[in-house]
Amino acid sequence: MAILIKNIKKLVQVEDEIIPVKRGTQMATLKCIDNAFLLIEGGFISDYGHMSQLMSDEKKYETIDASGKMVFPSYCDSHTHIVYAGSREKEFVDKIRGFSYQEIAKRGGGILNSARHLHETSQEKLYFQALARVKEMISFGTGAVEIKSGYGLNTEDEIKMLRVIKRISEETPITVKSTFLGAHAIPERYRENRKGYVDEIINEMIPVVASEELAEYIDVFCEKGFFSAEDSDRILNAGLKYGLRATVHANQMSESGGVEIGIKYDAISVSHLEFTGVKQYERLAKSETIATLLPGATFFLEMDYPSARIMMDYDIPIALATNYNPGSCPCGDMKFISALACLKMKMTPEEVFNATTINGAYAMGLGETHGTITRGKCANIFITKEVPSYEFIPYAFSTPLIDTVILNGKIYE
Repeated sequence: MAILIKNIKKLVQVEDEIIPVKRGTQMATLKCIDNAFLLIEGGFISDYGHMSQLMSDEKKYETIDASGKMVFPSYCDSHTHIVYAGSREKEFVDKIRGFSYQEIAKRGGGILNSARHLHETSQEKLYFQALARVKEMISFGTGAVEIKSGYGLNTEDEIKMLRVIKRISEETPITVKSTFLGAHAIPERYRENRKGYVDEIINEMIPVVASEELAEYIDVFCEKGFFSAEDSDRILNAGLKYGLRATVHANQMSESGGVEIGIKYDAISVSHLEFTGVKQYERLAKSETIATLLPGATFFLEMDYPSARIMMDYDIPIALATNYNPGSCPCGDMKFISALACLKMKMTPEEVFNATTINGAYAMGLGETHGTITRGKCANIFITKEVPSYEFIPYAFSTPLIDTVILNGKIYE
C-alpha cells in the first residue's frame, strides 16, 4: 500500500541520515518540518518534505489529510515483561499497607507469584493474554517492543514464554525483540542453592534457547537477594558463547555491580539505575551501552528517580521504556512514561522524544530501521489528533491523542 500524508502540521523527529543514538546535549535537539508531507511505499518511508516540495501525483496514493495534526515515528519500548499470566493487584494492596517490594517477595509474592501463575497457564492462553497487551500498546503509539521471559524459572516454562514472544513477532505488525531472562529470581526449589539455579540456566536453559533461536539478548536481574555480580558474570559469559548479547537489570535497589558487568560484556543497555554514582557514570560515558530508565517502575514503587540530568551531563545516551509488568509497572503507555520523565526527572519534551524513539530503537538494536523519520526506514508512525504543539503530548498525559497508527506501511485498525 502506498500512502501520502499531506498538510502535516509538524513532522517530528526528522533525520536525513541514519544517526545511531543521541547523547548528552544532542538529546535536546528535535528536528521537525512544518506544513509537511510524508510518502510511504512498500512498507518504508520513501520521501518527505515541505508541502511546496511535493511533486508526486496524489492519485497514486491513498491520501490522508493531516491538517492540524502531527506525525511522529512510533515509540520504541525497549524494556518490557508483557508475557505473564494473571495479575498482581493483591500485592498492590499489600504495598498500600506498607509492605516493601522485597517484603512482598519474601512472603511468596513478586516474581515467584507470577511464575506460579504462568506454570498453570497454557501457552495458548498465555499468548492471548499477551496479545491484548500488545494491541493496547500499539493503540498508545508503540511500534517496536522488546519482550523478556523470566516468569518461567525452569526450562519448560521459560521456553513456553519465548515461544509466545516469537508468535507475537510473527502474527502481529509490531516489531519484536526477544530477551531470555531466566535469571529473574531464584525459584523455590533453589532457595538454599542459588549456584545450583545458575548452573541450570547455564547448562540447560541457554543451550535450548539458542538451539531454537528464541532470543537475541540475555538479561540478568543483578541485585541483592537475586543475582550477584559474580552470578551475572557467569550467566552473561555463557550467553555470549551462544551468540546472545547482554542487557542487564542494574542498580535498581542498590549499587549492585550490574553496570560494571554490563559494560564488561558490551551490553546493549543497562536498565533501572536508581542507585548509580559517579564511577558508573564515567564508565557508561566511555562505553557503547545505553542507559535505559524506567520511571514507571520508580513511580509505582515510590522510589527516588534516577538522575537523568546528571547522566546527560556525562554525555550518556538515555532511553526510556515502560517496563510493563504485573508487579512494578502495570502500564504500557509511553506517553505516561514521557510525562513522568518530564515531571520527575526534569527531562525536556525534546529529550523525552529522543529517548522514546531514536534511543529506544538503539537500545534494542533497531537503530538502522526504526526510531526516526528517515528515507528507507520502516514506516512505523502515528498521526496525532489536532494538537497545539508537540509539548502537548507529555503535558496532556491522560488524554487519548492518537488518531491513526501505521505499522510497516499499513494502517492499523
